[in-house]
Amino acid sequence: MAKVKRINLGLQGGGAHGAFTWGVLDRLLDEEDIEVAGISGTSAGALNGAAFKAGTVTGGREGARAALDGLWHRMGAVGDMRLSSWFGLVSPGQVAQALEFAMPYSVTETWSRMVSPYGYGPFYKNPLEKVVDALDFDCVCAEEGPALFICATRVRTGKIRVFSGTEIGTDAILASACLPSVFQAVEIDDPETGRVEAYWDGGYTGNPALFPLFHPELPEDIVVVNINPLERDEVPKSPQQIHNRINEISFNSSLLRELRAISFVQRLLSDGRMERGEMQRVLVHMIADDPLMRSLSSATKMLPMPIILDRLKAAGRAAADGFLAAHKADLGLRSSVDLQAMFG
Repeated sequence: MAKVKRINLGLQGGGAHGAFTWGVLDRLLDEEDIEVAGISGTSAGALNGAAFKAGTVTGGREGARAALDGLWHRMGAVGDMRLSSWFGLVSPGQVAQALEFAMPYSVTETWSRMVSPYGYGPFYKNPLEKVVDALDFDCVCAEEGPALFICATRVRTGKIRVFSGTEIGTDAILASACLPSVFQAVEIDDPETGRVEAYWDGGYTGNPALFPLFHPELPEDIVVVNINPLERDEVPKSPQQIHNRINEISFNSSLLRELRAISFVQRLLSDGRMERGEMQRVLVHMIADDPLMRSLSSATKMLPMPIILDRLKAAGRAAADGFLAAHKADLGLRSSVDLQAMFG
Protein backbone atom coordinates (compact mmCIF):
# COMPACT_ATOMS: atom_id res chain seq x y z
CA MET A 1 0.00 0.00 0.00
CA ALA A 2 1.33 3.42 -0.97
CA LYS A 3 2.44 5.75 1.81
CA VAL A 4 -0.16 8.44 2.54
CA LYS A 5 0.92 11.92 1.46
CA ARG A 6 -0.42 14.58 3.85
CA ILE A 7 -0.97 18.05 2.42
CA ASN A 8 -2.43 21.42 3.33
CA LEU A 9 -4.69 23.38 1.00
CA GLY A 10 -4.73 27.14 0.43
CA LEU A 11 -8.02 28.00 -1.25
CA GLN A 12 -8.38 31.39 -2.92
CA GLY A 13 -11.58 33.40 -3.11
CA GLY A 14 -13.14 34.51 -6.35
CA GLY A 15 -16.92 34.36 -6.15
CA ALA A 16 -18.55 31.90 -8.52
CA HIS A 17 -15.11 31.06 -9.93
CA GLY A 18 -14.71 29.03 -6.72
CA ALA A 19 -16.45 26.24 -8.63
CA PHE A 20 -13.01 25.63 -10.17
CA THR A 21 -11.80 24.70 -6.66
CA TRP A 22 -14.84 22.43 -6.30
CA GLY A 23 -13.49 20.47 -9.27
CA VAL A 24 -9.94 20.41 -7.87
CA LEU A 25 -11.15 19.03 -4.53
CA ASP A 26 -13.40 16.52 -6.28
CA ARG A 27 -10.38 15.16 -8.17
CA LEU A 28 -8.11 15.09 -5.11
CA LEU A 29 -10.72 13.00 -3.31
CA ASP A 30 -10.08 10.24 -5.89
CA GLU A 31 -6.53 9.82 -4.52
CA GLU A 32 -6.72 7.39 -1.61
CA ASP A 33 -3.10 8.06 -0.69
CA ILE A 34 -3.53 11.84 -0.32
CA GLU A 35 -4.84 13.19 2.99
CA VAL A 36 -5.84 16.81 3.51
CA ALA A 37 -4.57 17.80 6.97
CA GLY A 38 -5.19 21.56 6.96
CA ILE A 39 -7.19 24.09 4.94
CA SER A 40 -6.92 27.87 4.85
CA GLY A 41 -9.71 29.46 2.82
CA THR A 42 -11.01 32.88 1.94
CA SER A 43 -14.41 33.83 0.51
CA ALA A 44 -15.36 31.04 -1.94
CA GLY A 45 -12.34 29.18 -0.58
CA ALA A 46 -13.86 29.41 2.90
CA LEU A 47 -17.12 27.92 1.62
CA ASN A 48 -15.28 25.12 -0.16
CA GLY A 49 -13.13 24.42 2.89
CA ALA A 50 -16.08 24.35 5.28
CA ALA A 51 -18.09 22.00 3.05
CA PHE A 52 -15.08 19.75 2.51
CA LYS A 53 -14.41 19.47 6.23
CA ALA A 54 -18.06 18.95 7.24
CA GLY A 55 -18.48 16.21 4.66
CA THR A 56 -15.21 14.54 5.62
CA VAL A 57 -16.23 14.39 9.28
CA THR A 58 -19.64 12.87 8.54
CA GLY A 59 -18.84 10.57 5.64
CA GLY A 60 -15.17 10.51 4.69
CA ARG A 61 -14.27 11.06 1.05
CA GLU A 62 -17.75 10.44 -0.32
CA GLY A 63 -19.20 12.65 2.39
CA ALA A 64 -16.86 15.47 1.34
CA ARG A 65 -17.80 15.00 -2.31
CA ALA A 66 -21.53 15.09 -1.48
CA ALA A 67 -21.16 18.18 0.71
CA LEU A 68 -19.30 20.05 -2.05
CA ASP A 69 -21.92 19.04 -4.62
CA GLY A 70 -24.67 20.27 -2.31
CA LEU A 71 -22.88 23.58 -1.69
CA TRP A 72 -22.49 24.38 -5.37
CA HIS A 73 -25.98 23.27 -6.29
CA ARG A 74 -27.23 25.77 -3.69
CA MET A 75 -24.89 28.40 -5.13
CA GLY A 76 -26.33 27.76 -8.60
CA ALA A 77 -29.74 28.74 -7.28
CA VAL A 78 -28.47 32.18 -6.18
CA GLY A 79 -28.97 34.89 -8.77
CA ASP A 80 -29.67 32.51 -11.65
CA MET A 81 -30.57 34.79 -14.58
CA ARG A 82 -32.32 31.88 -16.37
CA LEU A 83 -30.01 32.32 -19.34
CA SER A 84 -28.50 28.85 -19.03
CA SER A 85 -29.98 27.49 -22.23
CA TRP A 86 -28.50 30.29 -24.32
CA PHE A 87 -25.16 30.39 -22.52
CA GLY A 88 -24.82 26.62 -22.82
CA LEU A 89 -24.01 27.13 -26.50
CA VAL A 90 -20.90 29.25 -25.90
CA SER A 91 -17.65 29.06 -23.92
CA PRO A 92 -17.23 30.56 -20.43
CA GLY A 93 -14.97 33.24 -21.95
CA GLN A 94 -17.68 34.26 -24.41
CA VAL A 95 -20.16 34.40 -21.55
CA ALA A 96 -17.83 36.70 -19.62
CA GLN A 97 -17.46 39.03 -22.59
CA ALA A 98 -21.19 39.05 -23.24
CA LEU A 99 -21.96 39.83 -19.61
CA GLU A 100 -19.33 42.57 -19.33
CA PHE A 101 -20.97 44.59 -22.07
CA ALA A 102 -24.58 43.60 -21.42
CA MET A 103 -26.78 46.49 -20.36
CA PRO A 104 -28.18 44.83 -17.19
CA TYR A 105 -24.68 44.05 -15.89
CA SER A 106 -23.36 47.52 -16.78
CA VAL A 107 -26.27 49.16 -14.98
CA THR A 108 -25.75 46.94 -11.93
CA GLU A 109 -22.02 47.73 -11.86
CA THR A 110 -22.67 51.47 -12.09
CA TRP A 111 -25.37 51.24 -9.43
CA SER A 112 -23.03 49.41 -7.02
CA ARG A 113 -20.52 52.29 -7.25
CA MET A 114 -23.14 54.96 -6.66
CA VAL A 115 -25.35 53.32 -4.05
CA SER A 116 -24.10 51.84 -0.78
CA PRO A 117 -25.39 48.39 0.28
CA TYR A 118 -26.61 50.25 3.38
CA GLY A 119 -28.99 52.23 1.16
CA TYR A 120 -31.44 49.33 0.98
CA GLY A 121 -32.46 49.77 4.61
CA PRO A 122 -34.79 47.01 5.90
CA PHE A 123 -34.92 45.43 2.42
CA TYR A 124 -31.25 44.39 2.57
CA LYS A 125 -30.50 40.68 2.80
CA ASN A 126 -27.31 38.80 2.02
CA PRO A 127 -28.22 36.17 -0.62
CA LEU A 128 -25.38 33.91 0.54
CA GLU A 129 -26.82 33.55 4.04
CA LYS A 130 -29.11 30.64 3.15
CA VAL A 131 -26.28 28.88 1.33
CA VAL A 132 -23.95 29.16 4.34
CA ASP A 133 -26.61 28.35 6.94
CA ALA A 134 -27.11 24.96 5.31
CA LEU A 135 -23.59 23.86 6.34
CA ASP A 136 -23.34 21.49 9.30
CA PHE A 137 -21.36 23.68 11.71
CA ASP A 138 -21.08 20.96 14.36
CA CYS A 139 -18.90 19.16 11.82
CA VAL A 140 -17.25 22.30 10.43
CA CYS A 141 -16.03 23.12 13.97
CA ALA A 142 -15.23 19.52 15.00
CA GLU A 143 -11.79 18.63 16.31
CA GLU A 144 -11.54 15.70 13.91
CA GLY A 145 -10.98 16.17 10.21
CA PRO A 146 -8.65 18.71 8.63
CA ALA A 147 -7.77 21.86 10.59
CA LEU A 148 -9.77 24.73 9.08
CA PHE A 149 -8.88 28.43 8.99
CA ILE A 150 -11.14 31.16 7.61
CA CYS A 151 -9.79 34.62 6.75
CA ALA A 152 -11.58 37.99 6.98
CA THR A 153 -10.46 41.65 7.11
CA ARG A 154 -11.18 43.98 10.04
CA VAL A 155 -12.63 47.14 8.56
CA ARG A 156 -11.44 49.36 11.41
CA THR A 157 -7.77 48.34 11.39
CA GLY A 158 -7.33 46.78 7.96
CA LYS A 159 -5.75 43.74 9.63
CA ILE A 160 -6.50 40.10 9.03
CA ARG A 161 -8.49 37.93 11.42
CA VAL A 162 -8.25 34.17 11.12
CA PHE A 163 -11.22 32.21 12.46
CA SER A 164 -10.72 28.62 13.55
CA GLY A 165 -12.40 25.95 15.66
CA THR A 166 -15.64 27.02 17.32
CA GLU A 167 -15.16 30.60 16.10
CA ILE A 168 -16.32 29.48 12.66
CA GLY A 169 -20.00 30.00 11.98
CA THR A 170 -22.27 31.54 9.37
CA ASP A 171 -21.12 35.08 10.22
CA ALA A 172 -17.42 34.21 9.93
CA ILE A 173 -17.88 32.74 6.45
CA LEU A 174 -20.13 35.60 5.33
CA ALA A 175 -17.47 38.02 6.61
CA SER A 176 -14.80 36.21 4.62
CA ALA A 177 -16.92 36.66 1.46
CA CYS A 178 -18.12 40.21 2.13
CA LEU A 179 -17.35 42.44 -0.87
CA PRO A 180 -17.97 45.95 0.53
CA SER A 181 -19.54 47.33 -2.64
CA VAL A 182 -22.12 44.52 -2.64
CA PHE A 183 -22.70 43.46 0.98
CA GLN A 184 -22.99 45.23 4.30
CA ALA A 185 -20.05 44.59 6.63
CA VAL A 186 -20.53 41.60 8.94
CA GLU A 187 -20.23 42.43 12.64
CA ILE A 188 -18.73 39.84 15.00
CA ASP A 189 -17.39 39.93 18.57
CA ASP A 190 -13.59 39.95 18.53
CA PRO A 191 -11.87 38.59 21.67
CA GLU A 192 -8.55 40.09 20.55
CA THR A 193 -9.85 43.66 20.56
CA GLY A 194 -12.65 43.20 23.11
CA ARG A 195 -15.22 44.86 20.89
CA VAL A 196 -17.65 44.14 18.09
CA GLU A 197 -15.72 44.49 14.84
CA ALA A 198 -16.99 44.94 11.29
CA TYR A 199 -15.45 42.66 8.67
CA TRP A 200 -15.00 42.72 4.91
CA ASP A 201 -13.74 40.13 2.44
CA GLY A 202 -10.62 38.28 3.60
CA GLY A 203 -9.08 38.59 0.16
CA TYR A 204 -7.75 42.06 0.98
CA THR A 205 -5.43 40.70 3.69
CA GLY A 206 -5.09 36.96 2.99
CA ASN A 207 -6.22 35.24 -0.18
CA PRO A 208 -5.68 32.80 1.37
CA ALA A 209 -3.54 33.33 4.46
CA LEU A 210 -0.80 30.70 4.47
CA PHE A 211 0.75 31.37 7.88
CA PRO A 212 -1.92 29.42 9.84
CA LEU A 213 -0.67 26.32 7.99
CA PHE A 214 2.88 26.65 9.39
CA HIS A 215 1.92 24.73 12.54
CA PRO A 216 4.42 21.97 13.43
CA GLU A 217 1.66 19.36 13.54
CA LEU A 218 0.68 20.11 9.95
CA PRO A 219 2.59 18.80 6.91
CA GLU A 220 5.16 20.82 4.99
CA ASP A 221 3.30 20.78 1.66
CA ILE A 222 0.89 23.62 0.85
CA VAL A 223 -1.11 23.24 -2.36
CA VAL A 224 -2.53 26.63 -3.36
CA VAL A 225 -5.57 26.54 -5.64
CA ASN A 226 -5.38 29.74 -7.70
CA ILE A 227 -8.53 31.35 -9.00
CA ASN A 228 -7.17 34.82 -9.84
CA PRO A 229 -4.58 34.77 -12.63
CA LEU A 230 -1.21 36.12 -11.50
CA GLU A 231 -0.29 37.54 -14.92
CA ARG A 232 -2.00 39.06 -17.96
CA ASP A 233 0.07 40.00 -21.00
CA GLU A 234 -2.40 42.51 -22.41
CA VAL A 235 -2.76 46.00 -20.98
CA PRO A 236 -6.43 46.46 -19.95
CA LYS A 237 -8.05 49.33 -21.84
CA SER A 238 -11.83 49.21 -21.47
CA PRO A 239 -13.38 50.29 -18.13
CA GLN A 240 -14.49 46.71 -17.55
CA GLN A 241 -11.02 45.29 -18.21
CA ILE A 242 -9.35 47.87 -15.99
CA HIS A 243 -11.74 47.21 -13.12
CA ASN A 244 -11.25 43.46 -13.53
CA ARG A 245 -7.43 43.68 -13.44
CA ILE A 246 -7.49 45.97 -10.39
CA ASN A 247 -9.63 43.33 -8.71
CA GLU A 248 -7.18 40.55 -9.59
CA ILE A 249 -4.08 42.47 -8.47
CA SER A 250 -5.73 43.47 -5.20
CA PHE A 251 -6.78 39.93 -4.36
CA ASN A 252 -3.40 38.41 -5.30
CA SER A 253 -1.19 40.89 -3.44
CA SER A 254 -1.44 39.29 0.01
CA LEU A 255 -0.68 35.82 -1.39
CA LEU A 256 2.34 37.10 -3.30
CA ARG A 257 3.69 38.80 -0.14
CA GLU A 258 3.49 35.53 1.78
CA LEU A 259 5.07 33.56 -1.04
CA ARG A 260 7.92 36.08 -1.22
CA ALA A 261 8.49 35.70 2.54
CA ILE A 262 8.46 31.90 2.21
CA SER A 263 10.99 32.15 -0.62
CA PHE A 264 13.28 34.33 1.51
CA VAL A 265 13.14 31.98 4.52
CA GLN A 266 13.66 28.86 2.41
CA ARG A 267 16.70 30.49 0.83
CA LEU A 268 18.15 31.21 4.29
CA LEU A 269 17.54 27.60 5.31
CA SER A 270 19.14 26.16 2.17
CA ASP A 271 22.18 28.49 2.54
CA GLY A 272 22.65 27.46 6.18
CA ARG A 273 22.11 31.00 7.45
CA MET A 274 19.16 29.85 9.57
CA GLU A 275 18.83 26.75 11.71
CA ARG A 276 16.16 24.33 10.49
CA GLY A 277 14.62 24.16 13.96
CA GLU A 278 13.88 27.89 13.90
CA MET A 279 11.53 27.79 10.92
CA GLN A 280 9.55 25.02 9.26
CA ARG A 281 10.41 23.95 5.73
CA VAL A 282 7.51 24.83 3.42
CA LEU A 283 6.94 23.07 0.10
CA VAL A 284 4.74 25.12 -2.22
CA HIS A 285 2.58 23.80 -5.06
CA MET A 286 -0.09 25.44 -7.19
CA ILE A 287 -3.08 24.18 -9.15
CA ALA A 288 -4.41 26.70 -11.64
CA ASP A 289 -5.76 27.23 -15.13
CA ASP A 290 -4.64 30.76 -15.92
CA PRO A 291 -5.66 30.68 -19.62
CA LEU A 292 -9.23 29.87 -18.58
CA MET A 293 -9.30 32.44 -15.78
CA ARG A 294 -7.86 35.12 -18.07
CA SER A 295 -10.81 34.50 -20.41
CA LEU A 296 -13.24 35.22 -17.54
CA SER A 297 -13.81 38.39 -15.55
CA SER A 298 -15.42 39.90 -12.46
CA ALA A 299 -18.76 39.60 -14.30
CA THR A 300 -18.82 35.81 -14.08
CA LYS A 301 -17.60 35.93 -10.46
CA MET A 302 -20.86 37.60 -9.46
CA LEU A 303 -23.28 35.42 -11.42
CA PRO A 304 -23.23 31.74 -10.37
CA MET A 305 -25.01 30.26 -13.38
CA PRO A 306 -25.19 26.46 -13.21
CA ILE A 307 -23.82 25.93 -16.73
CA ILE A 308 -20.70 28.00 -15.90
CA LEU A 309 -20.27 26.37 -12.49
CA ASP A 310 -20.31 22.91 -14.10
CA ARG A 311 -17.72 23.95 -16.69
CA LEU A 312 -15.50 25.46 -14.01
CA LYS A 313 -15.78 22.26 -11.99
CA ALA A 314 -14.70 20.23 -15.04
CA ALA A 315 -11.78 22.61 -15.59
CA GLY A 316 -10.76 22.23 -11.94
CA ARG A 317 -10.80 18.44 -12.19
CA ALA A 318 -8.67 18.61 -15.33
CA ALA A 319 -6.17 21.02 -13.73
CA ALA A 320 -5.86 18.80 -10.64
CA ASP A 321 -5.41 15.77 -12.87
CA GLY A 322 -2.57 17.51 -14.70
CA PHE A 323 -0.96 18.55 -11.42
CA LEU A 324 -1.10 15.02 -10.02
CA ALA A 325 0.39 13.54 -13.19
CA ALA A 326 3.26 16.02 -13.15
CA HIS A 327 3.90 16.60 -9.45
CA LYS A 328 2.31 14.01 -7.18
CA ALA A 329 5.75 12.46 -6.72
CA ASP A 330 7.05 15.86 -5.51
CA LEU A 331 4.69 15.93 -2.53
CA GLY A 332 6.65 15.56 0.69
CA LEU A 333 9.98 16.00 -1.14
CA ARG A 334 10.25 19.32 -2.93
CA SER A 335 8.31 22.39 -4.06
CA SER A 336 6.87 22.20 -7.56
CA VAL A 337 6.72 26.02 -7.69
CA ASP A 338 10.06 27.74 -8.30
CA LEU A 339 9.67 30.66 -5.90
CA GLN A 340 13.13 32.04 -6.62
CA ALA A 341 12.31 32.29 -10.32
CA MET A 342 8.91 33.82 -9.49
CA PHE A 343 10.49 36.60 -7.44
CA GLY A 344 13.89 36.82 -9.16
